[in-house]
Amino acid sequence: MISILKHTFLSKTLLLVTVSITLQSCFVAKEYEQPELVETQNLYRTDNLPTDSLSMADVSWKTLFTDNYLNQYIEEGLQNNMDVRIAIQQIVAAEAYLKQGKSGYFPTLNGSAKYTHQENSENSQFGSAFPSIDSYELAANLSWEADIWGKIRSNKRAFHASYLQSVAAHQAVKTQLVSSIASSYYQLLALDAQLAITNQTIETREKGVETIKALKDAGQVTEVAVDQNIAQYNNAKALQVDLETAIFKTENALSILLGISPRNFDRNSLDIQAIETNMKLGVPATLLSNRPDVMAAEFGLIQTFELTNVARSSFYPSLTLTASAGLQSLDFDTFFNANSVFANLVGGLTQPIFNQRKIKTQYEVSKAEQEQALLNFKKSLLVAGNEVSNALFAYNAETRKFEFRQKEVEALRQAEGNSEILLNNGYANYLDLLTARQSALNAELNVIDSKLQQLITVVNLYEALGGGWK
Repeated sequence: MISILKHTFLSKTLLLVTVSITLQSCFVAKEYEQPELVETQNLYRTDNLPTDSLSMADVSWKTLFTDNYLNQYIEEGLQNNMDVRIAIQQIVAAEAYLKQGKSGYFPTLNGSAKYTHQENSENSQFGSAFPSIDSYELAANLSWEADIWGKIRSNKRAFHASYLQSVAAHQAVKTQLVSSIASSYYQLLALDAQLAITNQTIETREKGVETIKALKDAGQVTEVAVDQNIAQYNNAKALQVDLETAIFKTENALSILLGISPRNFDRNSLDIQAIETNMKLGVPATLLSNRPDVMAAEFGLIQTFELTNVARSSFYPSLTLTASAGLQSLDFDTFFNANSVFANLVGGLTQPIFNQRKIKTQYEVSKAEQEQALLNFKKSLLVAGNEVSNALFAYNAETRKFEFRQKEVEALRQAEGNSEILLNNGYANYLDLLTARQSALNAELNVIDSKLQQLITVVNLYEALGGGWK
């Protein structure tokens, strides 16, 4: 008896599977193709359009940055940064959904065990004969849907795109983190250099106060000159406090990037910093494979494309197969008897006809979301090109400005020295010396800032091209 049931069950199952495979020849899900992007033309706004596919983004940050301390901090940040760790957990969640999508082809199987005790009314039709009934049941229920129109396949691809999007988001966090750590480190070095110059200026102005007091005692200057020099000295002391505060806050900000408690950081000096990597942009199309945010935007487009396939397939009939088998008996003593075996097999096509416009609404919404994703993808590419263009222009501008700043310092320091000599010999006004001193200090601080901006624009260009995550 059992063998006959098994034979019948398997033969009917085979028939339905054969039908489903035949119907799959009517596969309606479309294949994703990357859209044509005219936005990649002239993204960089430069007369020297690159023709080489090699990009600065292909260089590892370990090669780009030559400062051992900086590389150590970047390594530490990539291990401990909270945003990176959050992004990793997002990947874990997306991977779980991906596994679920891959399991869509498999049937669902549930097991159940039941015991039922029923007390019948003695005045009912069967109550006098059967005052109470006990029943026992042990069953397995199977349900499977054939992927005729590619709905399961498209769902699987949508989950895969979502997973890759989370991976790209993690890469984007890494790129931004490398850039932020490098920028913070260089800011610390610049503040150190500015503090060193300010400390030297304080020593010089302290001596200047003593000199001007001597000149006042000799009758060559007035008390106003002494007060002006003292004021200038205290101005430098106040600047010293501001710089020390900025260093303290920058170290705290760097600690957050590294995911550690605030501390002092060992570091080198600004004057030995150099980034010698060739500033290759690569053709604009390389942004599609280097910029994590652009890649994430395209994966978002792929996901919505596949979900549109899913929505489209809902207009077509679905083939489902359900089966149940097990043991059922009114007497536990005969529960495991061959006569207690039961089996049911149901297979059929279900075609939606009228369901309050839900399927059409779902399809229209999925098409709108797909169009939004496409626009976001194009926008991310335009933003990426804009960032590359700005960073490249800023780097060239800071390089030119640095030369002018250096010449300005040389001229002002010479003017300061000459003013001091002339004042000591009674040929110049003390206001000329005060003005020259303040201008020289500001110019030296500006040179350091210009050097800092040079380094930061390189870091910004590296990030804009999509470097840092490889």
